[in-house]
Amino acid sequence: MTHSTNGQLADPAQFWEAHYRTGRSENGQVWSGHVNATVANELRGLAPGAALELGCGEGADALWLAARGWTVTAVDISATALAVGAARAVEDGLADHISWRQADLAMWEPSGEFDLVTAAFLHSTVHLPREEILRRAASAVAPGGRLLVVGHGAFPPGSGHTEHAHDAPALPTPDEVLANLHLPDGWVVETQGVVDRPVSSADGKTVTLVDTVVRVRREP
Repeated sequence: MTHSTNGQLADPAQFWEAHYRTGRSENGQVWSGHVNATVANELRGLAPGAALELGCGEGADALWLAARGWTVTAVDISATALAVGAARAVEDGLADHISWRQADLAMWEPSGEFDLVTAAFLHSTVHLPREEILRRAASAVAPGGRLLVVGHGAFPPGSGHTEHAHDAPALPTPDEVLANLHLPDGWVVETQGVVDRPVSSADGKTVTLVDTVVRVRREP
């Protein structure tokens, strides 16, 4: 166990279950239900295949991939979040294209190889060995496949975090993400940088978020 933002010991599974049970907005979800724009921009136009999404949450990105022909394995620690995604998959006629798996990524090992592995916004105030998870993710990429890592480049407004707070999750730069992957020879860097992402806030104003992006391809 580890410390949560209020200084109390928190189990990651309990922490994220509470997050998804109590943080829902008017749409019945914690998040918007829309694919992340940065993720979509990086993946749009790729030939579909087998995809693995790590930390899928309520499944918006997995649903977007499935709607474009991908067969998706979507993994998250929260049963509540996965149930939201699974229900939406049924509503959208995509249930046969997505396998939902509850697992703690700190201990979970991917099985098999995938044409695409994605990890978007794997930041946490409770225990999350992010670098180890991403290295395992890279090992699950098939020859010719890709790994996409998207993260926050700065704390979003209203997140309650400041850059130097002791309980703030780490926000690695694209250079740090790439270095921590420890990729061997045979990988090509396709994207490595920072992008701005305009979003609408709850009060209708436009807020610009900063995303870090690393996309690498394993050579055939």
